[in-house]
Amino acid sequence: MGQSDTRARIQGAATMLFRRHGYSATGLKRVATEAEAPFGSIYHFFPGGKQQLAEDMIRTSGPEYGRMVLAVLDSVPDPTESLVHAFEAAADDLAAADYADACPIGTVALEVASSNEVLRAATAEVFEEWVDNAAQWFGRWVVDPTAARSLAYSMIMMLEGAFMLSRAARDPEPLRVAGRSMAELLRTTVAQAQQR
Repeated sequence: MGQSDTRARIQGAATMLFRRHGYSATGLKRVATEAEAPFGSIYHFFPGGKQQLAEDMIRTSGPEYGRMVLAVLDSVPDPTESLVHAFEAAADDLAAADYADACPIGTVALEVASSNEVLRAATAEVFEEWVDNAAQWFGRWVVDPTAARSLAYSMIMMLEGAFMLSRAARDPEPLRVAGRSMAELLRTTVAQAQQR
């Protein structure tokens, strides 16, 4: 096993642990154990320690997750059906993970928003990228860029909020409801634009 494999195992373990437990509850010893890597190798690859590892996780897994969501949305041609499908898939995935694995950066974002400027900025940048990409996706059906961006914000807010409610209740229904609500919001926005 080479250095790149060790680094990848550390990144994978950190992503899983930060996603499930948040920043404060994730210790570097636990990351090393999960990665089956020597503790010192974390500082070899991430000399800034836990903060650098968390920032790397945010800047790596956040965009990957955004691309995955867009791929799921693109897998169904009708946009309203696509939204329902994407939220249903998120509900199924969360239930299959025993409500442990939701958004890769949401748990950390809530925790560090007022306590760690480096990580807050990293999560804000990832969320902004998600909004930009989602606005482009909605722009295929909604000509007004302001309305498309509003839909993008709504989708991300509904997804993140529904993840929180589903995890707390250990019930996928909030994600399913959010998907249906998002589809209805898109239908309403398109219909209003056509009446103008």
